[in-house]
This record gives sequence, structure tokens and C-alpha cells, in this order.
Amino acid sequence: MKISLVVSTYNNPEYLKKVLKGIRLQTENPYEVLIADDGSGPETAEAVENWRRTSPFPVFHMWQEDLGFRAAKIRNEAIKKSSGDYIVSLDGDCVPERHFISDHAALARKGFFFQGKRMLVGRQASASFDPALARKKGFLLGLFLKGEIKNTHHLLRLPLMPGLSDRSLKGTRSCNMGFFREDLIAVNGFNEDFVGWGREDSELAARLYKYGLVRKNHPFRALCFHLWHEENDRSGLEKNEKILGDVLARPEYRCKNGISKLEA
Repeated sequence: MKISLVVSTYNNPEYLKKVLKGIRLQTENPYEVLIADDGSGPETAEAVENWRRTSPFPVFHMWQEDLGFRAAKIRNEAIKKSSGDYIVSLDGDCVPERHFISDHAALARKGFFFQGKRMLVGRQASASFDPALARKKGFLLGLFLKGEIKNTHHLLRLPLMPGLSDRSLKGTRSCNMGFFREDLIAVNGFNEDFVGWGREDSELAARLYKYGLVRKNHPFRALCFHLWHEENDRSGLEKNEKILGDVLARPEYRCKNGISKLEA
């Protein structure tokens, strides 16, 4: 399976470097990496270029002008550029556990999209978090004992099982999700009506359900370490909640303002 890894980022090159290092330490490489950059400054471009020079797989840097939070639009640009048959969405503050890519590949099933899990890293530990050290159980145990990491039960790596299925919007987070590319194209990708933080991932899940897919979850696979950051600006949340509500009330699974721009 060819996995296209889409990493969204905005003006946090130090965290992005940790994510990129985590990608390089995977037990199985992605087919390609696409950095979906929502208007970052030159430091991010430099970090990506330095990493790309030694990458064993193709790396693309998709950038758009900084006009506010427009993650849906830049992710769509990355999806259009991608050439893999399976797309994994990862945020630029979420360091992938070393089995991340191989787990997503093992759990991909037709008729499903996959919701990965995250472990929350505290403020103090996030600044010095090293993906290489995260491969050692003693390092993570130390963070746990200091109260600097949560949800470590996901690290148990119990025997691989099919996973749990549901059609809920609860716990939907595009910071760690996997989809067959053809399914994303079928629903027209992310809805670019979403400007500002909040609910663009739930709205996508709602349309994938309408399309006929089911969400798969697994408590011990496809994990990432979510580094601490200040809470996002939520001033656009009320508007985004209304967009989600309108979509839930309609039968259509394709958004009009997505990868393709459909007539009203």
C-alpha cells in the first residue's frame, strides 16, 4: 500500500522538526510526505527543505498565504498533489510513534476510514521531547511519573485485532486519521467553508458516513504524541458549528467548496 502522509503545520518549525524526525524513525516509510503549510514564515520552509535533502522518499511543501486558519484548504491542496492510494492526516504538533505508518497500513480496510489515538504531552516535556528517546519505555515511564504524559495505556501494543467500528462524531480528530484517497475524492475532500478552528474534521466524518463508510478505531495502534500548545483561537467556532449542523441536516455527502468547486 502506498501511504501519502499529509502533515499540516503553521508557524511552529521546532515542533515540525520533531514530527519530521519521528517520520524518519518509522519502522516502515511512507510512500511520500506532503507538508500542508497554512501560511508559515521562512523558518518552516527552511526546516522542510533541509529535511527533504536527505529524505529517502518524496517530500512536497504545499504553502498558502496566511489569511487566517484555513487548514481545510491547504489539506485539499496536499490531497490533490498526492499520488498514494491511502492518505494519512497528521498535525505538525503530533509526533508519530515509530509503528505509526505500518499500523495505519495494517488497519486500512475498504469501507472504513480510520481514527488514530493520541497521547498528550505536557508543556514542560513538549519543548524537549525527542522522538528517538520516545522509543525507550524508560523515557516514557519517566514522563508518566512526572505527570507529563497522558493516555499512555495506548502504548500497550496488545496483539493486533480488527479494531472497533462506529459511526459517532465523538473523538473525531483529523490530527491522526487515515482514508483511502478515492473515498476522499468521492466526498470532495475537506470543506473549505471552514475558516477558523473547529469542526472541519467532524463535518468530514459526517459526510463519509453519508457516503457509506464506517469509522474504525484501535486503542493500541497508530499512535501519536500530541505536544502541548496554547489553545487555538475559537472565535469562529459558532459559525463552524452552524456549518456542521447544516451538513448533518442534509443527505448530500459531497461538499460544494472542496477539492473541486461545485455549482450551487
